[in-house]
Amino acid sequence: MPEFPDGAHEAKRETRVALLAHRRALTAAQRAEAAARVRAELVDLVRRLRPRRMTGYVPVGSEPGGPELPEALRGALPGRAELLLPVLRDDLDLDWAAYDGPDSLVAAGRGMREPAGPRLGRAAIGEAELVVVPALAVDHRGLRLGRGGGSYDRALARVPGRVLIVALLHDGELVEALPAQPHDRPVHAVITPSGGLRTLTDAPGVDPPTSAGRTRAP
Repeated sequence: MPEFPDGAHEAKRETRVALLAHRRALTAAQRAEAAARVRAELVDLVRRLRPRRMTGYVPVGSEPGGPELPEALRGALPGRAELLLPVLRDDLDLDWAAYDGPDSLVAAGRGMREPAGPRLGRAAIGEAELVVVPALAVDHRGLRLGRGGGSYDRALARVPGRVLIVALLHDGELVEALPAQPHDRPVHAVITPSGGLRTLTDAPGVDPPTSAGRTRAP
C-alpha cells in the first residue's frame, strides 16, 4: 500500500488535479447515466433506513448524483422527515438549512446552490441519522479526499459514531490508498454507478458486504 509520510499535502493536490481532469473528460451522457445510477441506489438506501433527518448536498458540475439529487432524496424520505443541505460559512465551515424544494435554493459562491431558509447552526449535522457527502475519491480504509477546504472534515467531526456516512463517487474513484493527514475524517460507505453501495468500515445500520461485493440495508 502506498505511503505518504511527509508529503501528504502535495500528494493530495496532485491527486485532486488528476481526479478533476478525469471528471471533466466525462461526456454529458456518461455524467447523466452515472448520476441516475447513484441517485437510484441512494434513494433505495433512504427508503430502507427511513431517517427522520439526513443531510445531502446539491451536486455541481460533474459531481455524482446530478442537480436533481435533493429533490429525489426529499421524495424518498418519510413524511415530516428533514433533508438538510450545507451552507458554506465565511470561515469555510458548514452551517445547515432545510431543503423545501427547488425554489428554496439560491445561488452561492463557488458555483454552489444553498437553501435560503433559516440557518440551523453547525451542530445540526450531529442530529442527522444519515449523512451523505461529496468526495473526489475514497480509499478502502474509508479515508475521503475532498476539494481541499476542510469544510466536511470539520462537519464530520460533529457526527456521532453511530451515524452512517456515505460518499458519492464516479467509477474508478474508490482507490487503494489516499494521502491522509490527522484532520481527515473517514466515511463508512460509498456509492458508485457500477458498484452500488459498498461498505468500507463498520457501517451503522447496513449489513456486511454480500458475496457480490455490494451491501444490503436492513
